[in-house]
Amino acid sequence: MVKAVVAGAAGGIGQPLSLLLKTCPLITELALYDVVNSLGVAADLSHISTPAKVTGYLPPDDGGKKAMKDADIIVIPAGIPRKPGMTRDDLFNINAGIVKGLIEIIAEVAPKAYILIISNPVNSTVPIAAEVLKAKGVFNAQRLFGVTTLDIVRAETFIAEVSGNKSVQSINIPVIGGHSGETIVPLFSQAKPSFSVDDEKLAALVNRVQFGGDEVVKAKDGAGSATLSMAYAGFRFAEKVLKAMNGEKGIVEPSFVYLQGVPGGEEIYKATGCEFFSVPIELGTNGAEKALNPLTNLTDKEQTLLKACTEALGGHIKKGVTFANSAPPQK
Repeated sequence: MVKAVVAGAAGGIGQPLSLLLKTCPLITELALYDVVNSLGVAADLSHISTPAKVTGYLPPDDGGKKAMKDADIIVIPAGIPRKPGMTRDDLFNINAGIVKGLIEIIAEVAPKAYILIISNPVNSTVPIAAEVLKAKGVFNAQRLFGVTTLDIVRAETFIAEVSGNKSVQSINIPVIGGHSGETIVPLFSQAKPSFSVDDEKLAALVNRVQFGGDEVVKAKDGAGSATLSMAYAGFRFAEKVLKAMNGEKGIVEPSFVYLQGVPGGEEIYKATGCEFFSVPIELGTNGAEKALNPLTNLTDKEQTLLKACTEALGGHIKKGVTFANSAPPQK
């Protein structure tokens, strides 16, 4: 029996993400929570002929606690989306407060759940979650993940376009660092299968991975952000966590984690100076079982990207920690 929860299930990411999770045979119960429309989304999805039982919850009558109670895995896409001209930083105060409130509920009713945070800015919302869980005495770094899979999905897709590789699913590229702009560091030198392009095309690829979200925001002309691709990426990571929970071995995917709480992470922390960092994570029944160090074989250009990443990322992390420790408890 596996209970999965989507917190923010009625939003642009939450609805397609919930649909994908409803199709997952590893889930027996799917609870959907949001401030509006979650009952309708749940009713709609409940008509789909897959085994997972779907229930919907709203805030009244402790709906959040009922939705998340004893959950095994909770995916959080809750928050407002970016709009044209809006940076991830502009989203901070609203989304940070939303995430803080949700984590406070989780700490009380599902302290052992695997928590997958999609809500931006991930570079700050994951540290917020960690601080709340620490304050409640239930922090387990191996079960808290910032979902950066969309950066990997984009890197795979864009390489396939440039190289002509039709087997996109077979491409593997570690993307490390954070989850916004210059904090995103695609390690194209470590791509499998390997590929080669000139410096100009490589720089363009890096830029497109780092700022792919802006491409979508512009194309949607104010009507939204990267919701469908993010839902796919969120499901991809959640499914890998679920498979690992179920005992499947050899599953590796980058994720934004608290390095010092994950085996293998201390070495990466010392090299980057960042407490939270996205690196390839070996997943298992305990969650993040090992952080794999991708920093030992970087090109000069990747070293330059890494330097810019760590300089910016430290501030993002500090901002999240400060918010968590200064903002009043959420009601």
